[in-house]
Amino acid sequence: MTPLNDPILFLATADADRSRDFYERVLKLKFIADTPPALVFDVGGTMLRIQKVDRVHAAPYTAMGFAVANIRETVRELRDGGIQFERYEAMNQDADGIWQSPAGALVAWFKDPDGNLLSLSQHR
Repeated sequence: MTPLNDPILFLATADADRSRDFYERVLKLKFIADTPPALVFDVGGTMLRIQKVDRVHAAPYTAMGFAVANIRETVRELRDGGIQFERYEAMNQDADGIWQSPAGALVAWFKDPDGNLLSLSQHR
């Protein structure tokens, strides 16, 4: 079998204009195309297709994450851009909403306009 090397990421939106604004202006992803079935972005060389649907059924777990070099700086920048970070009662998150995993990774969560749960992570 040929190796499966080139992943394509998928999310969904019920409001393509709002979603495009969020991913392009707020998250600064490179917009590629607005096609009838999906918005298309480039995420670090990987295609992200945000499917246009009538209703989004957002999962209660992380749908997509971004590895970052400096999570505190990224959290500050996104918060300044209007992003609200999620807080979870069972997690020992700091004042910025950042949780340290047992393995040492730092993680923070936020939602897109359709309720898709996204994360930032900084790994050692």
